Amino acid sequence: MSEKNSTSSIQLDENLNLKNDFKVPTFAEWKAKVEKDLKGASYEKRLITRTYEEIDLQPIYTKQDLENLNADDSYPGYYNFLRGGSVEGYFKKSWNVNQKIKYPDASEFNKSILHALDNDQNCVNLSLDTATKLGIDADYAETETVGDKGLSISGIKSLERALNNIDFTSIPINVNTDLHLLPFMSLILAHFKLNNISPKKLSGAITIDPLAHLAVYGEIPVSLGFIFDQIKIAINWFKDNEAGLKIIEVSTLPYSNSGASAVQELAFAMSAAVFYINNLLDRGLEVKKIISRIQFSFGIGTNYFMEIAKFRAARILWSSITKEYGCDSEKINMIINAESSGYYQTNLDPYVNLLRSTTETFSAILGGVQGITTLPFDESVRPSNEFSRRIARNTQTILREESHLDQVIDAAGGSYYIESLTEEVARKAWKLFREIESKGGMFKLLKTGYIQNLIAETVEQREKDINKRKSVIVGTNMYADINENQLEEAKFDQQAFKQKRSEYLQKYRLNGSQEKHEAVLEKLNSISDLNSTDIIDKITDAFINGATIGEVTKYLTSAHLENLTITKLNIKRASEGFERLRKLSTDYKNKTGSLPKIFLANMGAIKDYKARADFSKGFFEVGGFEIIYPDGFSSIGEAVNEAIKSGSTIVVICSTDDKYPELVPGLTQKLKSQNKNIQVILAGYPKEQIELYKNAGIDNFIFLGADAMKILTSLHNKLGGIK
Repeated sequence: MSEKNSTSSIQLDENLNLKNDFKVPTFAEWKAKVEKDLKGASYEKRLITRTYEEIDLQPIYTKQDLENLNADDSYPGYYNFLRGGSVEGYFKKSWNVNQKIKYPDASEFNKSILHALDNDQNCVNLSLDTATKLGIDADYAETETVGDKGLSISGIKSLERALNNIDFTSIPINVNTDLHLLPFMSLILAHFKLNNISPKKLSGAITIDPLAHLAVYGEIPVSLGFIFDQIKIAINWFKDNEAGLKIIEVSTLPYSNSGASAVQELAFAMSAAVFYINNLLDRGLEVKKIISRIQFSFGIGTNYFMEIAKFRAARILWSSITKEYGCDSEKINMIINAESSGYYQTNLDPYVNLLRSTTETFSAILGGVQGITTLPFDESVRPSNEFSRRIARNTQTILREESHLDQVIDAAGGSYYIESLTEEVARKAWKLFREIESKGGMFKLLKTGYIQNLIAETVEQREKDINKRKSVIVGTNMYADINENQLEEAKFDQQAFKQKRSEYLQKYRLNGSQEKHEAVLEKLNSISDLNSTDIIDKITDAFINGATIGEVTKYLTSAHLENLTITKLNIKRASEGFERLRKLSTDYKNKTGSLPKIFLANMGAIKDYKARADFSKGFFEVGGFEIIYPDGFSSIGEAVNEAIKSGSTIVVICSTDDKYPELVPGLTQKLKSQNKNIQVILAGYPKEQIELYKNAGIDNFIFLGADAMKILTSLHNKLGGIK
């Protein structure tokens, strides 16, 4: 007790100054100490990381790194919006929880969206199927386009069912029509007219994004001139009717979902926006009127800090571009919606997607976006269900309500690393943007394949790193669970759904009086003139009288048909290669009754083999192989006998480099004398003895940095899995 009292009575020196007592080391001193600890290894190779954006990430950033940056001490909502679009951040208005519900049936969608709105979703995001976006009624569409990506909507009745009981005076709407703006926009306006909702009270976006459509589908069936005429009419109509909705979408999701880098995403977005602005300026619209109707959609990747920097850099770039058009950039708030990129989702160990989507959502919030779509963890496997959508929604709720991210304004501001990275990303993106513009712009370079080739180069490097496991996909190319129960794919009978929609539409067209049908035809015959905003009112009335999307689109586009085609983007997921290997193993099991086996010839004491045996186990399990992992063998003969008894035709020798010279030749020769088809692999890569071991019969080597995809593919090929 007295000891405790004496300790608590110690008085600190009033003049204590830790800053004076402990000298702050300079960067040069720190680097010298690090280089000494590296013991001759290259500082640049070991500690500087080169990203897919061709940015060198330093191991440490200091206050000095900020001195040469353009980042200033301005408030959020001012200057170039680096620090966010609002001076209040999310304090008064949080981001939109912009989740997608991809049910094809209108009634099912309505039930689900009402439930979501009662459970913290605050925005209605309409995902349309391909047929609807192409302006084709379900009964005339290709089966694979009906209900494939969301709602199948052909007329006012199905839209009414989908949007029943939703109060759009308090809830934003967000729908991307992709290509045919006026038909679907007018259909939505018909719904609002029938429900006595003034366009003035609406918020959100009904948008068109022809370049994104072209990139995804590789074709546009109408002239670009017609598309921009639609946009012009919509902008003028919205202005006349005081509707605040956005009309032009600039989406990088097709590029993000194809594996593009953050810098490429930004450059593509800016170039696409410039393409849209210039075409509308040519049609006599004012630049401020155009820019006020634009919103952006970006994918969110898994590189946490890079994504934060990307969103911050986007506002810098957009501010610079709007200045070039003579706009007061401080009054042009860039609207950004962000969506988890499908490129990073996995079918294997899909619950890891929950972790990925959490960091993605976190980075979007810190990046200051206005709307977020967090992909459900099972999105790449099947249409999401109520449970997976709830988890996705709650990811945002937890980050807001429990992590209180809406209470911090520009949380990344002042970070030496993020401020430096933001500047570097913006600089690189601006350089690529100017390069694209100098070569003719986004549209021209999509046609020539330049954009596709840029992305392909990035993806090639990504895949090299994934295949060598330098880039880790947890649960797929590292830490695989070969015994996992994979998610069951939900069964959706697309043929039956199309048949159901076709029967409904045929009855729909037969209902009503002859006078009503004649009124519809009269309305349709009057909607080909694109010189007046009256066309929107005519189309709206046509829908109210019973016209369908297909009928309206046909009348509207009949004089503007063209066939523009390009090489479409290769939209894929990073994990697909290793997932194919695992499927080969599953197919092998279905044929033989068990997974393909690999026998580990663990030689010596546990300290001799364990490190390499554990590495080997993890290495081969990502290819779907079952590992036979025995205790260490004291003799070559014992190891050979057990290997042959296992029935495996693949044996991996695991021990230490100094024991290999006496083990490898004898073990390899005896194994192959017992079974000439046995593949013998050495765990490790002792450079001085490689040729010696190859001559002794070693077929391959596994080590940190080895091309796992190449080695595992070769093994499956020898097992007969690859034809």
